[in-house]
Amino acid sequence: MSESMPHTVVFAGPSISKEEISGILPGAEVRPPVRRGDAAAAVQDGARLLIIIDGVFFQDEAVAHKELLGVLKAGVKVFGASSMGALRACELEPFGMAGVGKIFEWYRSGKIVADDEVGMLFDPETGAALSVPMVNMRASFEKAKEAGLLTADEERALLKASKAIYYPERTYRRVLKEADVAEETKDVLSRWLKTDAVDQKHEDAAACLAHVRGLYD
Repeated sequence: MSESMPHTVVFAGPSISKEEISGILPGAEVRPPVRRGDAAAAVQDGARLLIIIDGVFFQDEAVAHKELLGVLKAGVKVFGASSMGALRACELEPFGMAGVGKIFEWYRSGKIVADDEVGMLFDPETGAALSVPMVNMRASFEKAKEAGLLTADEERALLKASKAIYYPERTYRRVLKEADVAEETKDVLSRWLKTDAVDQKHEDAAACLAHVRGLYD
């Protein structure tokens, strides 16, 4: 018989809704994107398992490695995916933090290294996305290439244009406007993205929650 799930706190925002989190992991407490001090505070409140999905990235507010190391040392399980969670899980995997999902694997393999890859602008009131994170663009352009809509060179040109744009201003419309790709290709891709764009951050968030649920089913 599996042990019951401990008091769990999920830090999430634009990557996955509170309603969906509750649907996948009933009983988990959902808190806003993690800031410095929030992980330690959750443990003080009795949490024995933390799932970090989203978090703030400002240097003086981002959850610190030292804070998470203290949490891990206290015997609390910590999982990360999708955004800040994937980044910290990659950095702290040797110390016991567990990562889940494609974005985590991209960081761990060195395919991506910068934190702006997962950075995005969102409405703090509604949580609605106002920009598209680079990791979602990578997944979408890779899918479009596999579908035969893009050549490898066109995919590289789109990623180059994406990377050159400051992360809060990244949108598919802006990237398509600035990328060195044929207009015909841009038109085809623009229509395709409306229905087939990949939200990799959301997929990884859901996968992480399902993984944790599976540990206690």
